[in-house]
Amino acid sequence: MLCRVSPLDIGGERGVRMIIESGKLKNVCLVQMAFNLILYLCIFKKYLSMADNYLEKRYEEVFGAGRTKVKRVGHTLDELLTRNRSYRGYNKNYVVKREELERIVGVCNKLPSARNQQVLRFRLLTRDTGADIVLHNIKLGAALPELHLPFPGTEPEAFIVICSTVPENKMVDIDLGIAMQSMLLKAVEMGLNGIVIGAFNKGEIERALELPYEPLMIVAIGKGTEKIELTTIAPDESHAYYRKEGIHYVPKVSVKDLII
Repeated sequence: MLCRVSPLDIGGERGVRMIIESGKLKNVCLVQMAFNLILYLCIFKKYLSMADNYLEKRYEEVFGAGRTKVKRVGHTLDELLTRNRSYRGYNKNYVVKREELERIVGVCNKLPSARNQQVLRFRLLTRDTGADIVLHNIKLGAALPELHLPFPGTEPEAFIVICSTVPENKMVDIDLGIAMQSMLLKAVEMGLNGIVIGAFNKGEIERALELPYEPLMIVAIGKGTEKIELTTIAPDESHAYYRKEGIHYVPKVSVKDLII
């Protein structure tokens, strides 16, 4: 029976001496086997240490000594922003639940608010709770009127109607923009997609849904089915989105042209 010595506490000749002096090993072959095992452990620990030191040194060379090492968890903001496209077609087989809409709206009590007024209010609508009312009173794809979007069978069936407890003004619009972008980023994080809708029949939606406040904007949520790609353009080129061979292209001005 071997002596109870942790391999982590064993090192070279000291480890061999501890095992032999314990009197537990009498057979020379077993002693040799123990020595080889200890030797391999020491070599492994040495190279593991060298690898750690190399990676740490390379990190400091690239990012600078003293920089806090941050472990990446989940998606980066750039990834979420790139994936956050305006979808006009959705998978009908995926039914968005109210709980998912609540999670999306849940980001809004963590957001900055102009003068901290927090005047936005939200009505959540799913397939079974009035989404059809919204669907019949919105327009999508204004830049592609010939396509009559959304295509039959790809209509969104979950909506967040955004209202304000005070008349719309510059401060309300600031909150509105922050809230809509944040909710869509949350949807993308959850594996969903969406689109902001400003073309809708305000009066009819307010009346049919018995809203206590005027609706300002609508966000549709679902599982997008379209393939969307970004293209880089110069400031003086057309900004209109378009479709070619089944792909929806969205022109974006290059970063160098955004900076003045």
